[in-house]
Amino acid sequence: VQLQASGGGLVQPGGSLRLSCAASGNIFIIKAILWYRQAPGKQRDLVAGITTGGKINYADSVKGRFTISRDNAKNMVYLQMSSLKPEDTAVYYCAAGLRATTTADYWGQGTQVTVSS
Repeated sequence: VQLQASGGGLVQPGGSLRLSCAASGNIFIIKAILWYRQAPGKQRDLVAGITTGGKINYADSVKGRFTISRDNAKNMVYLQMSSLKPEDTAVYYCAAGLRATTTADYWGQGTQVTVSS
């Protein structure tokens, strides 16, 4: 399984960004796609996840601001981020789980999101 994250960048507070995660390889074993983020000096935390069954979960810190969605035909998962705050600044990672949980088994490279005026 290979994962390619893209869409990061610099955005002002209150702005929006959409991250994309492209999955390839033996995608049929994937049960969940997850977005994690890691800010400098902090641990990597789960942001959002979506299972193949459509179950979605979000970290409390992003509920109501971030939306995870998928396009099965394109093997893509998206993370729409709105009302961004400086504390959302981090490297965002796309990950895949082999179980319908928040455990990541495969990781993609990160994409930097910087929220700053």
